[in-house]
Formats: sequence, C-alpha cells, structure tokens
Amino acid sequence: MASKRQIKKAIQNACGEIAGECIFAESAYGEDKREQWDSIIIDTALLQQEAVNRVNNRFGKQVKDFANRMEYNKARRAFFKQCEKELSDYFRGEVNNIAKRMNELMPSKK
Repeated sequence: MASKRQIKKAIQNACGEIAGECIFAESAYGEDKREQWDSIIIDTALLQQEAVNRVNNRFGKQVKDFANRMEYNKARRAFFKQCEKELSDYFRGEVNNIAKRMNELMPSKK
C-alpha cells in the first residue's frame, strides 16, 4: 500500500497530464470546440480535488476498542485496503469517462 503522499502525487500527476493533453488537443484540433475542452479541463480539476479529498480517510477506532493490538492492526489494514480500492475504482471510472469525452471531440479519420 502506498503512502497518502504518494497517492496524492500520483493523482495530481495523472490529472495534470489529462489537462495538458486537453490543452494540446484543443490547440491542435478543436479551436471551434473550446468550451467543450474547457469543460473537460474543469471536470479534471474537480476530479483531482475530490480524489485527493478521498485520500484523507481516518481509521476512527483506537487500540483500546479491540481485544489486542493484532486485531486492531488487522482491522486497520482492512479499512485502508477497502478505502484504497474504492478510491481506485472511483478514479478509474471518472478518468474513463473523461477519456471518452476527449475521444468524442477528436476529429475522426476518413
């Protein structure tokens, strides 16, 4: 499991790359579709903000809530593994939606 810092950096890098591709594609292919490209960039920024906020989960229990330290560690690991899976599924789904919108704006080969 990666640290929260590494996950946040990966999210920011991925969203930055998506926004950069949108800016490039807009200047190269779609000046007439500027509003749609800008909408995708804004949605990417909102995705970044939401995903980074989802990284900041806290395990709301303490060691004294469990019979021993081993049970606490097991429950904590399971909690963070579930959070990481939910974040990954959410992020992957949103990126796929953004990529689909980007592909629709690209000119088709004829």
